[in-house]
Amino acid sequence: MLSILEPGVPLPVLGDWFRFYLLFNPGAAFSMGGESSTWLFTTIQLLFVLGAAVAVPRLRDRGQVVGLALIAGGALGNLIDRLFREPGFWFGHVVDFISVGSFAVFNVADAAITCGVVVFIVFMFLEERRGRGQGES
Repeated sequence: MLSILEPGVPLPVLGDWFRFYLLFNPGAAFSMGGESSTWLFTTIQLLFVLGAAVAVPRLRDRGQVVGLALIAGGALGNLIDRLFREPGFWFGHVVDFISVGSFAVFNVADAAITCGVVVFIVFMFLEERRGRGQGES
């Protein structure tokens, strides 16, 4: 994508509704935070990826594993940008390029994190309901 897109210049895919729009984001998902917080987001992402690597083998529910894997994979994708992109190690900016409607510009990693959170929460509630259902028998 970096070779096709020019920063700040939209490339319409489905009119103005869906377009590619290249940004280099120093903040968190959906451009929250800013340049001064980049180191904090990098640290949080690294700790989450390490924590997920420890937690996943302990989970019994496959849905929760999938959700956590999506979150960790997205965090790892953004972490790689923060470690190896400009302006430098640990302070790099994440490449965002997907723009839908008037919503924030994001990337595939952000989408994986968002979907992973939803999947994890849904399966966490389903596991809780199964546990209550088995306890009533």
